[in-house]
Amino acid sequence: MQKLINGKRFRGKVNSGRVNSFADRLRYKFDNFMSKGTIALVGGLALVCFAFILVMAFLVNLVGIAPEGSDRLSVPEAIWGVLMRTLDSGTVGGDTGWFFRLTMLFVTFGGIFVVSTLIGLLSSGIDAKLEDLRKGRSRVIETDHIVILGWSLQIFTLISELALANSNRSDTCIVILSEEDKVQAETALQDTLGKLPRIRLVYRTGSPSNMADLGIVSIQTARSIIVLNPANEHSDAQVVKTLLAITNIPRSLPQPYHIVAQVQTSKTLDVIKLIGHHEVESLMTNDLISRIVVQTCRQSGLSIVYMDLLNFSGDEIYFKAEPMLQGKTYGDALLSYNNSTVIGMRRSDGTIQLNPPSITRLQVDEQLIFISEDDDTIHLSSYSESWIDHQVIQQAERKPAEAEHTLILGWNNRVSHIIQQLDQYVAPGSTVTVVAGFPAAEVDLSAEALQQQMAQYQQGEPTDRQVLENLHLSKYDHIIVLCSPDLEPEQSDAQTLMTLLHLRDIANRDDHDYQIVTEMLDVRNQTLAQVARPDDFVISEQIISLMMAQVSEQKNINALLTDLFNPEGSEIYLKPVQDYVKSDRPVNFYTVVEAARRRGESAIGYRRKADANNMGRSYGVVLNPQKDQLIEFKPQDIIILLADS
Repeated sequence: MQKLINGKRFRGKVNSGRVNSFADRLRYKFDNFMSKGTIALVGGLALVCFAFILVMAFLVNLVGIAPEGSDRLSVPEAIWGVLMRTLDSGTVGGDTGWFFRLTMLFVTFGGIFVVSTLIGLLSSGIDAKLEDLRKGRSRVIETDHIVILGWSLQIFTLISELALANSNRSDTCIVILSEEDKVQAETALQDTLGKLPRIRLVYRTGSPSNMADLGIVSIQTARSIIVLNPANEHSDAQVVKTLLAITNIPRSLPQPYHIVAQVQTSKTLDVIKLIGHHEVESLMTNDLISRIVVQTCRQSGLSIVYMDLLNFSGDEIYFKAEPMLQGKTYGDALLSYNNSTVIGMRRSDGTIQLNPPSITRLQVDEQLIFISEDDDTIHLSSYSESWIDHQVIQQAERKPAEAEHTLILGWNNRVSHIIQQLDQYVAPGSTVTVVAGFPAAEVDLSAEALQQQMAQYQQGEPTDRQVLENLHLSKYDHIIVLCSPDLEPEQSDAQTLMTLLHLRDIANRDDHDYQIVTEMLDVRNQTLAQVARPDDFVISEQIISLMMAQVSEQKNINALLTDLFNPEGSEIYLKPVQDYVKSDRPVNFYTVVEAARRRGESAIGYRRKADANNMGRSYGVVLNPQKDQLIEFKPQDIIILLADS
């Protein structure tokens, strides 16, 4: 018989119209049953075993098979005897009478087949379950937990900060869902973080944009959700898909979703607003890093202040309504707390105003913004005007801004944004020079849009000592070393460290103290960078991780951070102590706050220059000091403030 199959002639027998036999149907049902998995096979085998025992027991009873010299076995005794010989092959050794022995030997052989098959099924089932668990595909049964979607270098800092933030809880579960291999991911977390007290880490493998995989981590019952962005070419599109998947899963709690998402470009923000409405808090990673780099490069020690302010190991930012101060001014609020520091106000419409004018009055439904050890340590004090030493307060004249000269070593997609941001801070006549390995014809600095400074480009490798020597570094006030996006994080950080070592060696040789900000990717390389001065670098990924942890714990902080890093309005400045108070005798911090208030500023702490290299003393930075304690300032010490300039 010939048939045309796939355009070719096929010669052979073809089953056309044949009626399937009973054996065919039985084989088909058996195949379907065998494919149902371990539980079905064990259950089927148990039924076969039970049937075998009953049949053999009734046969022994019916035929009258019994040990030599014994009476006929009853049905229960026969069932028990057959069961024992099925499970234990050694039982047959005590039998007497050849007919009974041969019958029980047959039962024993049947038992060996059944038991060995059962053991094999159980072993393969356990192996399959362990393999499934190794893949991280089992469902998480948790409520009020924290979910992290995705994987990046930020995850280590993020988890350690979340552990600190939740240290007062008896049991906190952090669930991670990413496409990384479960064993490798858990090993990396264990090696980097070690044992976290009161924190349970649960890892699952899957796609963060897949609704079925999101169901594995019980996304609908999570307290907060953090969406990491790996910063690749299509990272924002992946974040949008993930947010769509989350918001299409019905919430199982009365509270709306609390989602914190990293975004690379501003174009994505409009799409996220359409998706998440008020459920998603977005952090513009590139924009924030550019602003932080610009601010920290102009002020020595500012990166340490940011780290101290954003982590959970010390004082933190809180919002609190204070009915007792309603109708009072912001200036009054500054001096109303001994153990907490007021830094701004949150209006009734949710807008944030850091360091508002001193005469601004606190209205109903408005909150004060504090730096405090904890939310339960914010208490009004019995402030007295006599606590201020007016004799030591001095109002130094503001010095006119001078032109600044900045050097940028390296290239990534933030260079243009950094230059634009820098232009909003520097005085007229300033310059910025970029040095990277690209030919000048391939570089566009968009210099025509600059108002205060002139930008220029020079080709050269930042890791080359001769290139750095030829730049005559003594003419620069600030140096920014950027990481390369084209290299692996370890290699990029290694090149950054090489450049940093050359710069510091040249500075020591020439006795020139320029400010260096070094952008690094991996927080684990921070210790290596400290061979230079501790405030000469900022780890960009670590700061973003700290921000994400803060926003995941307090949703309102996102608006505050956006305002804090905005060139418009008030930012953090470090200014000489002698611009505010005399340093010839001890003074309390109430006096410093009053001196800053008269200048329209909010004092939040100070930095001792003598401890600038002491890690154990936070490199000299003290935020939210107790205001009634006396402080002995030195002329080189610094006051940390929120100010307009």
